[in-house]
Order: sequence, then C-alpha cells, then structure tokens
Amino acid sequence: MHRIYIVEDDKGIADGISTCLSAWDMETKVVSDFREVMSEFAQYQPHLVLMDITLPFMGGYHWCNEIRKVSSVPIIFLSSASDNMNIIMAMNMGADDFIPKPFDPNVLVAKIQAILRRTYNFGNSSPVIEHEGAILNTGDNTLTYNDERIELSKNEYRILLTLMQNKGKIVSRDSLMEALWETDSFVDENTLSVNVGRLRKKLEAAGLKDFITTKFGVGYIVGNNE
Repeated sequence: MHRIYIVEDDKGIADGISTCLSAWDMETKVVSDFREVMSEFAQYQPHLVLMDITLPFMGGYHWCNEIRKVSSVPIIFLSSASDNMNIIMAMNMGADDFIPKPFDPNVLVAKIQAILRRTYNFGNSSPVIEHEGAILNTGDNTLTYNDERIELSKNEYRILLTLMQNKGKIVSRDSLMEALWETDSFVDENTLSVNVGRLRKKLEAAGLKDFITTKFGVGYIVGNNE
C-alpha cells in the first residue's frame, strides 16, 4: 500500500483528500506539526507528498527544497495560486506536478496513480532515517543536519546506519562489528572504537553532541531507551 503525506493547512481539504485516497487503497498521513514537516516526512517514509504552497511558518517551496536535499520522492503541489509564475517556480524547485485548486478528486487520484506507477515500477526513491533533525539518506550514504552535509566513511556510515535503524535500543559491540564485516573491512575491538570515536567527532563538529551514547560494558545507542 502506497503512503501519501499530505502537507495542507486547510483541514477540510486535507481530510477530504485523505478520505478519497483511502477509498483507492492508499494510506495517508496529514501533517500534524507545520514546524516539523521534515521529521514527520522522515518518520513516515511516504511514497508521494502532496504539498500546498501557502503554509504556516514556512511555505511549501521551503519544504520542497528541504525534501529534495535528501530524497527524490515525488511531490505534487496543490494550490489556488496557480498562475504561471508559481507553476514554473514549483517545477523548478523539484515538484513532479502542479494541480490548481479547486480540483476534481478523480483527476488528483489519476495523477497520483500515474506518478506512483512511473516512479515505483522503475525503482523506489531512497529511504531516509531521521533523529533529532539529523537525516541519514541510505541511497547515497550521506548525513544531513542544519543544511550541512556530513561526509562519512564507509565504516562510519555502517555504524550510524545500524544505530539509527535500532533507534532507542542498545546495539552491542559484537553487532556493530558484524555490520562492519559486511563492508569487507577487517574489524576488531580497537578498529570499532577508533571508528566510533571518529564518527562522534564529526557529529559533534556539526552540532550533534551526545548523538551516540555509550552503554559501558554493553554497547552503544542512538535515542533514549528509558
């Protein structure tokens, strides 16, 4: 079932779209916090985003740009501001389509279905994992935080991926070493410690202090397990 993330501040329109898409066997999520669009996007992992232009706090163009930094997921703009300038702006920002309001629900469904077929018949967009505003893109192995791209080595990426995939759970040192073996690297206790230390320094330099917590004698954790 395809997941559709609806970023629309008119509750009536958002609920109507959600009801309509549910009837076509699509799962939907309507934005709940307009300050945390990227966090909700990363947690929900949608197959397609429906985005209004005029939104509280930050506009749709801003969020489209932020999503495009980490994902190629399809984005369709829905807006009554359907003059040529806004349509051109939306497409230049990375949108896949622009549907003027008011719109026919049948047209909306048809366009969504067409984009989903075109996108996911030829390969899915890269998933992302988010924690405390840091976004790990598993498609190109990059970490983004506060608009800064943090370069990771192959081992650093594998460590962070394993920890973020198990967010809120303690990951043992043995499990991390097994994950590093998948990269064809020779790994022992010292190698793991060195890589975790380098990774921590990079994260702290980017403003992510205490992102990884050591559980002495057990392993490491991202997020709170209490």
